Amino acid sequence: MTPQQADTSPTPTPRTITAVIAILAISAFVMILNETVLSVALPPLMAEFGVGATTIQWLTTGFLLTMAVVIPTTGYLLSRFSIRTLFIAALILFLLGTALAAVAPSFGIMLLARVIQACGTAIVMPLLMTTTLTLVPPQHRGTVMGLNSIVISVGPAIGPTLSGVVIEALSWRWVFGLMVPVAMIALTIGLFLMPRLGGGKRVPLDLPSVALSVLGFGGVITAVSSAAELTRGSLVPPIAFAVGVAALVIFTRRQKSLQANGDAALLDLRPFGQRNFRLSVTVLTVAFGVMLGTVVVLPIYAQSGLGLTVLATGLIMLPGGIAQGVLAPIVGRLYDVFGPKPLVIPGVLVLCGAQWWLSTISADTTSGQLIAMHVTFSVGMALVQTPMMTHAMSSLPLPLYGHGSAILNTLQQLAGAAGTAALIGALAIGASMSGLADPAAQIAGAKLAFAVGGSIIVIAVVCAPFVTRHAREASAATSS
Repeated sequence: MTPQQADTSPTPTPRTITAVIAILAISAFVMILNETVLSVALPPLMAEFGVGATTIQWLTTGFLLTMAVVIPTTGYLLSRFSIRTLFIAALILFLLGTALAAVAPSFGIMLLARVIQACGTAIVMPLLMTTTLTLVPPQHRGTVMGLNSIVISVGPAIGPTLSGVVIEALSWRWVFGLMVPVAMIALTIGLFLMPRLGGGKRVPLDLPSVALSVLGFGGVITAVSSAAELTRGSLVPPIAFAVGVAALVIFTRRQKSLQANGDAALLDLRPFGQRNFRLSVTVLTVAFGVMLGTVVVLPIYAQSGLGLTVLATGLIMLPGGIAQGVLAPIVGRLYDVFGPKPLVIPGVLVLCGAQWWLSTISADTTSGQLIAMHVTFSVGMALVQTPMMTHAMSSLPLPLYGHGSAILNTLQQLAGAAGTAALIGALAIGASMSGLADPAAQIAGAKLAFAVGGSIIVIAVVCAPFVTRHAREASAATSS
């Protein structure tokens, strides 16, 4: 929402602000579960649809990639349409995709359903973040963003547990079937309570930029997800990577050209001019990418390597989800008082250590050890996600909130897709190169996947010490 829009919109009361954020958060929670809700179901789905691990992972990677492609348009959408209009559109898309997924007869239809779901989720996530940053005073943003991060981080964390329980009791189709009535209730409540705030600005949508983002992001993710094909001499990964990188270079230049000429860029890149924004986004996206990759690889290892049931796998991942849920609001309050550095530096070190600990798994690893490994990783994630998300956005001026949110969410989902594809690719390569038969091959692949995750987290470890507290945040914390 721009300052001009804020002048023409009615000033929301505290009760209205609370209601709007609560509705958006609950809806986003239901939607964001879908990033990982199928992770424990991937082995059964591989058998049902007759596809391998590198193919079935597109049910997660495709969901994330769609979000990464759609989210850049949300800067335009937030300027053009009201919160109410975008909320209704997002819920309808999510409902359609979820209903289709519940009855999907084939892998292709299932993938289409996931894409439709992701389109709705892609709208709600930036809507929640931008609304929070626009309406909540700076001195309370860390606390509110901490509550919001329960949605963003705990949703993917407990998704495997919820789906494990549902699949064990019913079937994987009910994972989606049970979401339909919940989404319908959220839509009904939103129709009555969601205010007509924001929107109304006539801005063009640059379609060439949309096409370039699809080609660029899609090319890079395709290259990463098909990396295992290199062992068989395939040229798809390098060609897809070259096309993707070239498209992203052209996309970036076009955005700068549109901004220089006074036209509306699809993705306003000015937020990257802020040092704290760049550093915070880097740390956050690296951590988020490895987190989603871990949430997908861990169930495959537990079921295919250790022979655990879907329910047991979900329960193993529950304590980590609970830990993130409990810590997220506490970390948000600590951020308001102390700033980012005392939280994020130990956070990235814990994340890195947990990944390398996971790389020591074997056929003799117990469920208790897996729980301890995952809880440790989840604690590190809680220390990183809320501070970096809040710090990145708080470093921006108000007119750039919409585009900053779009950039942050785009890169976060792109990192999630890349992290999932990278760790699954490493799993496939490790299993293939081990020369062993299953389940030993799956264990060898999982060890390599977690080692790759630990190596990637080193990027965040290097960047974290350079994050500094913004003067406005320090002033707001002192005055409060």
